[in-house]
Amino acid sequence: QVQLVESGGGLVQTGGSLRVSCAASGRTFSTYVLGWFRQSPGKEREFVAGIRWSLGNTRYADAVKGRFTISRDSAKNTVYLQMNSLKPEDTAVYYCAADRNARVLVRTTPDAYDYWGQGTQVTVSS
Repeated sequence: QVQLVESGGGLVQTGGSLRVSCAASGRTFSTYVLGWFRQSPGKEREFVAGIRWSLGNTRYADAVKGRFTISRDSAKNTVYLQMNSLKPEDTAVYYCAADRNARVLVRTTPDAYDYWGQGTQVTVSS
């Protein structure tokens, strides 16, 4: 039903900025939450940010509040994660995911999400 493809990852220096994109295929996004997760070696996959497609409500992990911004372009079926003031701790594979069943809150648990992209590597050098 939904396919997700991430892009825009790369190498950036500490304090720099990067924007990753998630292109979604399909026409059933009006009730979905689109989220970004990340995973680094030896760590569990963690929630980064999410957005309710229909209303634009957002939620962020404490570690990225004030630095990252999630947004979407409905015409392009694309969700973005703008990452500013990057730190080495932000180094991870970033995954886009879609939650079909979110109600009031953007959910933060990976198990809640139904569709996943392949991930894009973000590396922040010191």
